[in-house]
Amino acid sequence: MTEDTLIEFPCDFPIKVMGEMRDDFAKTIIAEIHKQLPDFDSSGVEMRASSGGKYISLTCAVHVTSRPQLDNIYRALTAHPMVKIAL
Repeated sequence: MTEDTLIEFPCDFPIKVMGEMRDDFAKTIIAEIHKQLPDFDSSGVEMRASSGGKYISLTCAVHVTSRPQLDNIYRALTAHPMVKIAL
């Protein structure tokens, strides 16, 4: 069975996660990714605050080996109450 995807696995895939500015946002999101990818290297996570300072975005490069693994990460992130959007 072939997967319907344009992404070749394994690969490094950037995920952008946005939410309201909170001191524990980055730590919480990294912990959620670690649940799916125990060997996730968070040293390269990029953080950016919105111009008004109300929101924060994280860009997390994850190394994934399959489409289901990537889908599970997105499901976990979008289900988290702190996350407004994950792209």
